[in-house]
Amino acid sequence: MSNPFDRPNGPTGPDGPQRPGGPGGTGGARPVTASRRPGALVITAIVLVLAFMLLSAFASFWTERLWFGSVGYQDVFTTLLLTRIGLFFVFAGLMAAAVAVTMAMAYRFRPVLWPGMPGMPDDGMDRYRELLAPRMGWVIGGAAAVMGLFAGASASGQWRSYSLWRHSQDFGTTDPYFDKDVGFYVFDLPFWHYIVDFVMAVAVVGLIASLLMNYLFGGIRLSGRPGERLTSAAQIQVSALLALFVLAKAVDYWLDRFDLVTNSGSIFTGMGYTDDKAVLPAKEILAGIAIVCALLFLANIWRRTWLLPSVGVALFALSAIILGLIVPTLVQAIRVNPNVPDREDPYIKANIDATRAAYQLDQIDVRNVGGTAVSDDGELEALDGLTDGIPLVDPQIVSEIFEQQQQVRAYYSVPNVLDVDRYEIDGTDRAVVLGVRELDQSGLAENDQNWSNLHTAYTHGNGVIAAFANQRPEDDSTQQSGIQWAEGAEADEDTLSRVAGEDGYETRVYFGEQSPTYSIVGQRPGGAPVEFDLPRGDRSEEDVATTYDGEAGVPIGNIFSQLLYAVRFSEPNLLLSSRVHENSKILYDRNPRQMVEKVAPWLTVDSDPYPAVVDGRIQWILDGYTVTDKYPLSQKESLEEMTDDSLQENTGFQTLPTDEINYLRNSVKATVDAYDGTVSLYEWDKEDPILKAWMEVFPDSVQPKEDIPDSLEEHLRYPEDLFKAQRFQFQRYHETSASAWFEGSSRWEVPSDPQRTTRLQPPYRLFTDTGEGETWSLTSVYVPRDKENNLAAYMAVNSDATSDSYGKVSVLQLPNEPTGGPLQIANTFATNEDVSQALLPYTTGDANRVPGNLLTVPIGNQFMYVQPVYTRRDGESNFPILRFVLVSYENRVGIGTTLVGAIEDALTSDASTDGSSEEPTDQPSEEPTQEPTEEPTQSPGSQPTQEPGGETDVAELLRQADAKFAEADQAQQDGDTVRWARLMEEGRQLIEQAVRQLG
Repeated sequence: MSNPFDRPNGPTGPDGPQRPGGPGGTGGARPVTASRRPGALVITAIVLVLAFMLLSAFASFWTERLWFGSVGYQDVFTTLLLTRIGLFFVFAGLMAAAVAVTMAMAYRFRPVLWPGMPGMPDDGMDRYRELLAPRMGWVIGGAAAVMGLFAGASASGQWRSYSLWRHSQDFGTTDPYFDKDVGFYVFDLPFWHYIVDFVMAVAVVGLIASLLMNYLFGGIRLSGRPGERLTSAAQIQVSALLALFVLAKAVDYWLDRFDLVTNSGSIFTGMGYTDDKAVLPAKEILAGIAIVCALLFLANIWRRTWLLPSVGVALFALSAIILGLIVPTLVQAIRVNPNVPDREDPYIKANIDATRAAYQLDQIDVRNVGGTAVSDDGELEALDGLTDGIPLVDPQIVSEIFEQQQQVRAYYSVPNVLDVDRYEIDGTDRAVVLGVRELDQSGLAENDQNWSNLHTAYTHGNGVIAAFANQRPEDDSTQQSGIQWAEGAEADEDTLSRVAGEDGYETRVYFGEQSPTYSIVGQRPGGAPVEFDLPRGDRSEEDVATTYDGEAGVPIGNIFSQLLYAVRFSEPNLLLSSRVHENSKILYDRNPRQMVEKVAPWLTVDSDPYPAVVDGRIQWILDGYTVTDKYPLSQKESLEEMTDDSLQENTGFQTLPTDEINYLRNSVKATVDAYDGTVSLYEWDKEDPILKAWMEVFPDSVQPKEDIPDSLEEHLRYPEDLFKAQRFQFQRYHETSASAWFEGSSRWEVPSDPQRTTRLQPPYRLFTDTGEGETWSLTSVYVPRDKENNLAAYMAVNSDATSDSYGKVSVLQLPNEPTGGPLQIANTFATNEDVSQALLPYTTGDANRVPGNLLTVPIGNQFMYVQPVYTRRDGESNFPILRFVLVSYENRVGIGTTLVGAIEDALTSDASTDGSSEEPTDQPSEEPTQEPTEEPTQSPGSQPTQEPGGETDVAELLRQADAKFAEADQAQQDGDTVRWARLMEEGRQLIEQAVRQLG
């Protein structure tokens, strides 16, 4: 059958001889065309650009595959790839088929008489028909392919909802309105929504394609008489597609009913009075009306009249406006707003119960406190025993001390905020502040920052630096005035090394938070090592070399791999350099958090990886969360907002399209070996249904909880982001009464950080006792809403993973009496006369006061505030030095060079309502030397500890200081910068002590 739009190929046809230059034409001979070389160059350039783009895409894909294989998670990559490809082709195929069938049907059943023929009005589309008709197969295929690509790309992004739908689990809890298991909302409903949305998209795209094709080929004539504007075929197609859309909309309305328990309202998340009494019935009625409209559109196929469908659509639109907008607005304004507490009471109660369950707030133990903590008899000794583990080393402030005293090379550094962990040393649990000595290539001299140095020589960090948090030495005896190192650069600073075993631990750090983008490792056969290293105790200027021999890393000994990585990193040296040879490996994507997020893309990873020395290796430990925003009736909040405090940097949570969640579980503990990059995922919350589903999606990627080594479990801890999310929700949801919750009269808040009042105070890790014995805990406090000067409650969670009570959160609630909160105590310390006089010699001239973290410690049924105070002199090479400890206890303020001295001073000072002293203490000579009866704890050659007051002659102190400076000069000549810094600090302390002796 000939195409009715093809013109004859005769004398007047498009290929006829009348064409200029053609056979028999009048144009004469065709003129010689210009050179085609520029066109060839353009085509060549386009081909090269496309080839490079394809090569870049392939390089990115293939190197990603190689990375997963290098860390042992090839199955995760394969499963994820196959899932996304499968979704892409299924949904792309469905969309492409729908578009192709719709367009083909419209073209196949086009009218025989088209506009422009004799006797038919010309609609001006003739030239388009002439252009498209001979190429209709290509047009249909192209349109179908383009729409299929869009649909497939959208579907491939739904791999999470599809995977959870395929492996859905039961929570064992149902909602009170639809009696559906929570698993239906978390696992099933999101994917069903996507299916319905996809069907509606197919109907809309198909309808647009049908309308365009029918209009182009005469099936739709806008200028036709009423009743003749659509041909029968066009009317059937349009009616069928409209019926499909409206029917899908009916299902969408029905599914929307279930969203009422997860939608956020103006007051709370979940079903409210208006939702229950107006919105829910409206959606059910609209679903029924939509079904009727769909039937009317289907009837239009046979009735051939648009009257009934038009009436149905008008009724549908009117009903949507009245039922979906007007009625709920009236119910809210007339029934709810005048009497919100009574109307919303049962719905608020349901929200409270669900939120407490979703965040495990219902398991928090709340107790009231009050009374006297310690009897006066032996009070100082008792308080000293209760507070000997309090950390005085501020993880944020002492980072500079770590840098100055322990970084022997400029190209090493530690984080700005250090981590806190605990180790069992000589049978006693000790809190330590530690950081990994990581590579910092910016510390290299500018002329040394070449490709070979940056990527083949300076490849890794070296070891950890640790200090005892309570500033007591390894034997946990009397507190010292200087940092007590648990692990450092000197040979005798090796406590953690000895705890790790006879051979110490592997100090090389190839995988860390500051690792370079990529490094080339591996020793050439017969060649020498080229990677710089820092062995313990080596103070010579000679460079020591090593070679990485771990399991991780991608071999790049062949030209193909070198080419792919050269393209990925845009670096030709990967192809040209002699440092890349047959034994070479490339290490990249080495940040521990990034590694865990890649091998477990379904996890939300805690923002604070922390290091621990376990079984002779440095392990980065990370907490992984399973989260959702579909837990029915639970309150949605931004995870970033819930975890924000003065130490929190940008979290970059990426698991959900938005970071709003209403369910959070610490379901996985993960480790990354700092040397060889081994990533291990361990099941932690065995009852979490979301974790069970993902373990089915990615089998064998998560190891059973029973496989966690005992040595690792000792360092596992309660995660900070989970604790901060719970403390955020509990400040409002500690109240279980709906009316009291709505009124907000008993609402708490996390106080502002006294040192950074625009941010919240962070939680602190310390040994504390909330009534069941001293435990390793994560702690925080609450203040009444809008009354930050008072303390409302103290919150602590058992952070000892080896304890049967791990994860138990205790809240000590204070009576409704004025009790100083962190901001008030900080103000008291700042304005106290004794404190100001004691600090005066250290804060004049070029010295500045640097307050440390303000700790709140429960002592029986009362609370003690402890704050270390550092001073720092101006100058880039100077670092903070702990000078004093401040204590507030029973409305008394004490200051001393040690914690026990500060406690003693507080016990002997006068009490006042604001915690400050009205008059100076009974010790007119109150200075950092207030403990003359304590025995010195310093050993020969170490820095001064307790200052002996008047017992030491000033001349002797100056003589000792001069000797220290002489030793420092010698250390500087020897190139031992660590010893030089330490001796200079000891000499400076001796001089300051002599000045104080002179009054």
